[in-house]
Amino acid sequence: MKTAVIIGAGPSGLTAALELLRTTDVKPIILEENDFVGGISRTAVYKGNRMDIGGHRFFSKSDTVMDWWTNILRLQGSPSRDDLEIGRKVNLTAGGPDPEKEDRVMLVRSRLSRILYTRKLFDYPVSLNASTIKNLGLWRMFKIGMSYLKVCVLPKRKEVSLEDFMINRFGVELYKTFFRDYTEKVWGIPCDKISADWGAQRIKGLSISKTLLHAFKALLPKKKESIRQKDTETSLIGEFLYPKLGPGELWETVADEIQKLGGELHLNAKVTAFETADKNVTAVRYTENGEEKTLAADYFMSTMPVKDLVNDLPNVPEDIRRVANGLVYRDFMTVGLLLDSIDIANPAKPGTPESKLKFVADNWIYVQESDVKLGRIQVFNNWSPYLVSDPSKVWIGLEYFVNEGDSMWNMADKDFIDFAVAELEKIHVAKKSAVKDAVLFRVPKTYPAYFGTYKEFDKVQNYVNGIDNLFLMGRNGMHKYNNMDHSMLTAMEAVKCIRENSTDKSAIWNVNAEKEYHEGKK
Repeated sequence: MKTAVIIGAGPSGLTAALELLRTTDVKPIILEENDFVGGISRTAVYKGNRMDIGGHRFFSKSDTVMDWWTNILRLQGSPSRDDLEIGRKVNLTAGGPDPEKEDRVMLVRSRLSRILYTRKLFDYPVSLNASTIKNLGLWRMFKIGMSYLKVCVLPKRKEVSLEDFMINRFGVELYKTFFRDYTEKVWGIPCDKISADWGAQRIKGLSISKTLLHAFKALLPKKKESIRQKDTETSLIGEFLYPKLGPGELWETVADEIQKLGGELHLNAKVTAFETADKNVTAVRYTENGEEKTLAADYFMSTMPVKDLVNDLPNVPEDIRRVANGLVYRDFMTVGLLLDSIDIANPAKPGTPESKLKFVADNWIYVQESDVKLGRIQVFNNWSPYLVSDPSKVWIGLEYFVNEGDSMWNMADKDFIDFAVAELEKIHVAKKSAVKDAVLFRVPKTYPAYFGTYKEFDKVQNYVNGIDNLFLMGRNGMHKYNNMDHSMLTAMEAVKCIRENSTDKSAIWNVNAEKEYHEGKK
């Protein structure tokens, strides 16, 4: 039997392993350096409270991915706890599991995000409703409108930077008001220093015109819309799927299935080197629980950071190593806070089911305030009511974007938690006296950055593509800021290469490279 070593048990690695077992006779052997699966799509647990590290909406324009998810966790067939409490009606699946009685279930969730700016809350995506006009004021609204009309008539001819990309779609005033400060918190550098490729991959066709069209459609009589929302921009979707116990539940279920079907999963297994011969990888060396081991295989599929991969390969040309070592990552810290209460208002209209929620209805709140480092707030209760052990409490995540080894990263846990709580109080979201418990998680290499030596990344890509039986997949594996569904699609394309005995890896790299790649009905 042929074997494939898969480095990393995140979404792309686990997808590849299950696809190999389902569609080939190749046995997958997964090496994961952590003691958990799911990568940044895991669910962290603290005293019975569950945290989604980074927030993961299960939504894709790809039917292949949507079907894959709902084959692992079936769609809910009965209302969830909060659906019952507030009388919210959602799309239920006949014969589907009851989330009040079963754990392995995919919930259908309402999406709500807002922007905190000048201590006021705005809809996200930004809408031209009475609240927005009141909060911004007529003069600022006028400037936003005029600057947008200007770029419609005289757009920047060449989009070199992310700033160019955003201004072309929103105008300079709206960009400065709602996008610039948050984006610069994420990356730690000005938007004019970031490649426009980031915008092309992350916000694709979103613009003011599409946002206004979406808002107009919302005023029309509504027909029951499929959860697939094929005709809606990803940033404008109204519903998404979500595992009852967080994203890690799905990937833990996949890991169980892989092992039942004969695949291997090794945790605490860190790759340290590769052996190569004749344009192929022949073996990988790794440490497992402190013991050094060597594993030969027919295929190698990597989701490890491409910088580390290149440094672990032998005889790599110096120029390729230079580019790889110049790649930059942005790291992540998140504080979980258990609160008695939260001070921000519930935005739901009176009389709607969401207006009955005890706390706010938001999934995310983007913090566009320049006087705090806090980037985003998650309200875990609204992702799934089963993420919080005590329904009378509000369970939130405070998200910070940092560089591994910087002053924030190196803060003692208690000091950083105190700092985060003080910022939360400063922006009038919650009082320190409301905090009942807290925990801190650090997540390295969360976001592959589009600066540093990124402009020369094609050199690395061409070099690794020349190793016939090595396939790079996923966000860090390809140094590409992919969503979870994109990472899964790269894995599926890599498995297809193995199944067809092909060394042409262009289809893997083309996932999410073009604006409409996964917009079609697959």
